[in-house]
Amino acid sequence: MPVAAAREGGGFRSVGPAFVCFCDSNATTPPAGGFRSDSRVANLLGFPPYFDEMLPIESAEPIAAAVPAAMVTRRLVLRPPKDSDLDTLLALHADPAVSRFCAAATPNGREATEAQLQSWLAHWQTHGFGHWAIAERERPDQLIGFGGLMNRRVAGHAGLYLYYRITPQAWGRGLASEMALHGITQAFEQRQEGAVVAAVLPNNMPTRKTLEGLGLRAKGTLSFGPGNAAALLYELGADRWASLPRCEPEPVAFAA
Repeated sequence: MPVAAAREGGGFRSVGPAFVCFCDSNATTPPAGGFRSDSRVANLLGFPPYFDEMLPIESAEPIAAAVPAAMVTRRLVLRPPKDSDLDTLLALHADPAVSRFCAAATPNGREATEAQLQSWLAHWQTHGFGHWAIAERERPDQLIGFGGLMNRRVAGHAGLYLYYRITPQAWGRGLASEMALHGITQAFEQRQEGAVVAAVLPNNMPTRKTLEGLGLRAKGTLSFGPGNAAALLYELGADRWASLPRCEPEPVAFAA
């Protein structure tokens, strides 16, 4: 996966590609809410209003939340997923480069992948946010991956988890970091969430560097039982987020 730049002191140390995007490329200052929606791109896309140990957390009193329009960052279009995205998600999971560090958490087969996609759709309907289908603004009808934040329970630990899967053809440009920063900004500055977490295997250094570049820090481990590798639990709390500089690190090429 693409790698971000890790903060060092008051700034950043480049360890891979990242881009902290606060506004549209035609704007000179970030809007108060962070990113803006782009109705032109949304209309073009035409969308409607982990299984196992990585299941969404059910709300005690589920309600139907409004599903927002597509959002745009400097380089990306982020929209809620659709049923018709299933084949794209299947192809992404089938790529061995994508699942190299996360095979155990990757759905196996069409039925399991469809169940994963339906859990994403249900989360959007209940909470009004969740994992996005990701495309580049220059090619909004061609998805490059999926990712975002969802309420999950991973190995018994409940939290607001960051997740992303990006096609290797889009690696090395900081696109995952750009998507993640948008999600994290929304979480803390619009929904006043207390923390964002992520689970990653210790040997997945690209994703660990990405998380660290986003401000997350290793907090502990998650056990998946005998015979399974433990995962590292990363966390970014609201207090730490408030203290981080809003900088724009320079992307650095990353080889898969």
